[in-house]
Amino acid sequence: MAMDRDEIEAAVSLLLDDMEGEWGDRHEIYLRIRQTLDQMRAMGMPLPDDLVRLEDELAAEFTEDLKGTDTPSTT
Repeated sequence: MAMDRDEIEAAVSLLLDDMEGEWGDRHEIYLRIRQTLDQMRAMGMPLPDDLVRLEDELAAEFTEDLKGTDTPSTT
């Protein structure tokens, strides 16, 4: 189910509130940012530069983490 503009704005507001408080699980925050931005993209809404930048930084962090765990075993 797609969110309307007001729901997306509320989701972004909640996300920003969460980010100001306890960070908790960085991967969960990344997924929430990505989902919200994807919905905004689908609706042709302008994207907040700071959230796009944070999405990119977290994506790079998790991609780097995955590269570290995908090394073949030498046993």
